[in-house]
Amino acid sequence: MTLTIWVDDWQIQCCGESFAPGDVVSWVLLEVDPEDYADVVGSERAAGIDFREEHHGQEQDPVPTRLEVLSIDEVHCRYGVPPGATTKVNYPVPGTTVLVPVKEADGWAKGRPDVRFSGYLVTARRATDMAEGAAVRGQ
Repeated sequence: MTLTIWVDDWQIQCCGESFAPGDVVSWVLLEVDPEDYADVVGSERAAGIDFREEHHGQEQDPVPTRLEVLSIDEVHCRYGVPPGATTKVNYPVPGTTVLVPVKEADGWAKGRPDVRFSGYLVTARRATDMAEGAAVRGQ
């Protein structure tokens, strides 16, 4: 069974390690509310996000999950102030998402016209049957 995991751009930029398809990572996974990602990736795609990766210890004694990374998509979207807003806070603009398949995630994406890098959608599977001593990133 595969899982779809959201990885925030700032999480990996701050203290994450780069990863690529085929790598085995050890991540703390937190359940998500798809609505939190609907404006960034669209409602349909957001409904398929199972977890988000968390580096910053919001959980007591977090238990990492070993995962084999299968694929990585950079997520880019436009940000702006919603019409009628009374503040100047930028939010994702629905319908502007650009997904870019990549061979490695390091937290820094190549700039794209009219959109900003937001994070990664990672497809992975639990690595429960791995050989003893296999290299694991993110521990």
